[in-house]
Amino acid sequence: MLLSYIDPDRLEAGCDEAGRGCLAGSVFAAAVILPKDFTHEVLTDSKQLSEKKRYALRPVIEQAAVAWAVGVVTPEEIDQINILNASFLAMHRAIGQLAVRPDHLLIDGNRFTAYEDIPHTTIVKGDSKYLNIAAASVLAKTYRDDYMHELALLHPEYDWSRNKGYPTKAHREAIRRVGITPYHRKTFTLLPEQLTLDFPS
Repeated sequence: MLLSYIDPDRLEAGCDEAGRGCLAGSVFAAAVILPKDFTHEVLTDSKQLSEKKRYALRPVIEQAAVAWAVGVVTPEEIDQINILNASFLAMHRAIGQLAVRPDHLLIDGNRFTAYEDIPHTTIVKGDSKYLNIAAASVLAKTYRDDYMHELALLHPEYDWSRNKGYPTKAHREAIRRVGITPYHRKTFTLLPEQLTLDFPS
């Protein structure tokens, strides 16, 4: 059973990101403040849930949450500031949009850049330990998947509707065959032999 809060005397927001390891598309992050008495038998790390369960959980989370928000950082920004900083920025943007200001942040992972004066705790595999981080992982993942489905309609050759921009064989073969799009992250190793290729800037 996942825990609700580290400290029930504080209003805690869980934060997580989706799309960090992708070759294409924006990185998304969510921040979620759940009620202190919130429980759910199914909610856990989004990677452990089926797509159907993730989408079923999204309205449950949004309706139950004290506050929730999603932040986005574009491929262009990722190339400018690197993916780690972009992940932090996406979380910052999500936190900044919360209708209620939290007293404390629970961050999935082992590193984070502080947001204003709100204290934070980083938790490795936090999305499988705390409900508010798990909820953030579900929102970040589903909203990013929606975005990649939209991009897949514009560029069906990359199979983004299935791989969501991750470096699958089909995705890389399409890059090799037809090149890249404005949605690709040019600072990433898009192909194993990339050092010998000259992608347009």
